[in-house]
Amino acid sequence: MPTLRLKHNEDRRLRAGHLWVFSNEIDVTATPLTDFAPGALCRVLSDRDQFLGYAYVNPATLVAARIVSREASRPVDAKLLTARLESALALRSRVAAGPYYRWVYGDADGLPGLVLDRFGDLVVGQIATVGIERLRPDIEAAVRRVLGPAALVWKNDSGARALEQLPDSVEAAWGTLPADLEIEEVMASGRALKFRAPLAAGQKTGWFYDQTANRAALARFLPPRARVLDVCSYAGAWAIAALEQGAATATCIDASGAALKYAQANAARNGFSIEAIEANAFQALEALASRSARFDVVILDPPAFIKRKKDIAQGEAAYRKLNQLALALVADDGLLVSCSCSYHLSQDALLGAVQGAARRTGRFVQVLHFGGQSPDHPVHPAIPETRYLKALFCRVTRE
Repeated sequence: MPTLRLKHNEDRRLRAGHLWVFSNEIDVTATPLTDFAPGALCRVLSDRDQFLGYAYVNPATLVAARIVSREASRPVDAKLLTARLESALALRSRVAAGPYYRWVYGDADGLPGLVLDRFGDLVVGQIATVGIERLRPDIEAAVRRVLGPAALVWKNDSGARALEQLPDSVEAAWGTLPADLEIEEVMASGRALKFRAPLAAGQKTGWFYDQTANRAALARFLPPRARVLDVCSYAGAWAIAALEQGAATATCIDASGAALKYAQANAARNGFSIEAIEANAFQALEALASRSARFDVVILDPPAFIKRKKDIAQGEAAYRKLNQLALALVADDGLLVSCSCSYHLSQDALLGAVQGAARRTGRFVQVLHFGGQSPDHPVHPAIPETRYLKALFCRVTRE
């Protein structure tokens, strides 16, 4: 197996547990990156010839290698991939109420670049790196061995693939490619809500399992007979969870009319009804404020406003503006749930955005609960990139 050698002192982050090797950390004189085919496996060595792990390489990207195994006796092969999937499945069997969860969460499960989401007897996967793409046949075989679902669908349409020079595609490795996903989500009451969401045209893998725990936690803070506004609602999971937990009414705002049709159908499936507003979130909130509309609960679950470091200033301003518009609609002694899935926005920065918005609207905010991603999205303590989701549950009153 070829060797990738690091420069002097560039092994410290890897020894601390991180899995990424950046191109400027590699001794390209000793081991030129141009010698590696995209996705090729290699041994990573320190400048003192100490073994650091087995990795796959992409010479064309800033993250030039990603470690998959740290044990010299465990190369990246069918046995290792099977063990990784079995370990990930054992965790989800403990933390999930049913067969609906994120089965594999990339680096946090020792498989950087791979996501697998389970929807009952269907598994939907996303491959974000050329190394995992090259391992795809072995991963498919491991999925068959470990779980044996009726279908495995690759929804390979994320923006990360362009960085790795990979084409987009949505295709079934085996089984049927369904139009819709079927999801169940268990509430604090014990009732399982049933949802449908689009697969090929859906966001991410089709569902946001990372918010499952936060939606369940809503019951603890929901005012009685609440009027709920779900902003950037997608298929209506937050709004319908609120109705199940005792809310009187729910309104969903989303820029996608197709997503809102799913939201309304999902509400009906569970015995509820919702109001749907198809509009840009900022414009919709401004329009509601102009009519002096008020809600007991406003939930903000926007897409990532900050995808790269250079977007931080603009993104922070967007979060501040969105929270400011939302706070203007929250009734006295109401609840604001403010979320961010931007890794580059820290929890403290989101707190700052909410507090800045509160000062501009003359509101007093008390944070009742700090939510994060559900336990099927475990955080690797040495890889901060695996912790991205923040959810602030805030009581809102007049000053």
